[in-house]
Amino acid sequence: MSSLVEYQSENHIATITLNDPKSLNAFSTSMKTSVLKALNTAEADDDVRVIVLQGAGGNFSSGGDIKEMLSGGIEKDILSDKLKGMVEGAGEVSLKLRKVHKPIIAKLEGAVAGAGMNLALTCDFRITADNAKFVQAFVHIGLVPDAGGVYLLNQLIGPAKTTELVMLGEKISAQDMADLNLVNQVVSSADLDDAVAKLAARLSALPGKALSSMKHMLNTHAYSGLNEALDMEVHQQARLAKTDDFIEGVTAFVEKRKPVYQGK
Repeated sequence: MSSLVEYQSENHIATITLNDPKSLNAFSTSMKTSVLKALNTAEADDDVRVIVLQGAGGNFSSGGDIKEMLSGGIEKDILSDKLKGMVEGAGEVSLKLRKVHKPIIAKLEGAVAGAGMNLALTCDFRITADNAKFVQAFVHIGLVPDAGGVYLLNQLIGPAKTTELVMLGEKISAQDMADLNLVNQVVSSADLDDAVAKLAARLSALPGKALSSMKHMLNTHAYSGLNEALDMEVHQQARLAKTDDFIEGVTAFVEKRKPVYQGK
């Protein structure tokens, strides 16, 4: 892997850790590459029956890496190309999380934002600490959700609540997520490790071929439109990166002020 992603395998359980605590595990292109490598390793290892995806430093992920997004400056065409590549990368990981025919548990705490939230939604199980804060943050910088966000939420909770979450971009609590049936279990921070370990151990003792077939069936019936949705995200994100509102949104984010949008 790399320093940005840690990989461990023990007792039939592979643990993949997003490891950039200073950025709250912001999802960069380098991290994407390492996560894909880790998932490929876990998929190919017949000894691995369950995968746990987690973040280091008390946070799952703050979402896309804004610093990387702005690394080439704020000229619109450059931003559009940069954002297109980043969105494609997040989509690659979402697809991989579904295509690995082994159960994947998202262990959630602290910041679970933007692409981080959507990658968690792509996993098979979600266990969250009660201190976690979830947000579809994209609207605050003039973008649409990536990593399958709109598609996944619509499949899981329907269009009405999805519209509210993505258009308003409000932070919601772990209990709110449970009330929406978007997480399987809410526990205290002190109990999070134990709860995830118990579920992983339980899954690892079940017939793996049957679990694999179940995930394949779920992909066919519930997630068959994910590819198309990810392609749409890339197109929309690249287009929105050239808008004045996006430039205002990211500039305000960097300057730590409230943005003033003009609808342009």
